[in-house]
Amino acid sequence: MSLASELAYEALVSDILSGAYPMGHRIREEEVAARVGTSRTPVREALRRLNAEGLVDLQPHRGAVVQTAMYQIEELYELRALLEGYGAAQAAGRRAEADLVELGELCDSMDAVVDRGEDVGELTALNLAFHRQVQVAAGIDRIVGALPGLTVRPLVRETFRHYTPQELARSMRQHRELVEAIAAGDGEWARSVMSAHIYAGRAALLRRQKEASGGAAGSGLSGAR
Repeated sequence: MSLASELAYEALVSDILSGAYPMGHRIREEEVAARVGTSRTPVREALRRLNAEGLVDLQPHRGAVVQTAMYQIEELYELRALLEGYGAAQAAGRRAEADLVELGELCDSMDAVVDRGEDVGELTALNLAFHRQVQVAAGIDRIVGALPGLTVRPLVRETFRHYTPQELARSMRQHRELVEAIAAGDGEWARSVMSAHIYAGRAALLRRQKEASGGAAGSGLSGAR
């Protein structure tokens, strides 16, 4: 994706997740292009990417229409807490050494990215890999198959982008505690940590939406050195 497309994509994700573009809103390519300072072609590329990620619907004769509302996003977090919490409990029951090693290494990699304070995209990818690995460790294929449909990558990335340093540090600690719970074979501990972790992410996103609607600025990853 070109730099212009990436800029358009970031602007659109921010508008959708902040509520500036509500569900059903028709996105006008020319308006986005003028705001970002590019032609309409990069905007179309960004919209195709958002369509593939489930945030907009490309409709004949109407163009791109936002198809994700905040209440749907909240429901996604509810479903994730139930599904991933169950998976974490099952992973604790299995306690496979190879899975524990992989989860520990992912924690190390995420901590290194946070220490550098420079790459939200890399942190997002590692976080998604961590959550998927927990479900792989559960040994239940249907959970692994369902997870990508519930974990919207732009949502995770936007949440990380606007975490306060305290929220980011808490998220990293929860990853470590989850690995400890799985290693201890304590299913209820693992379930509760995973659920709390997901609900904390939802709370951070809702705070970000409230700040955006009120004109306040969020805190980025770069502040969490």
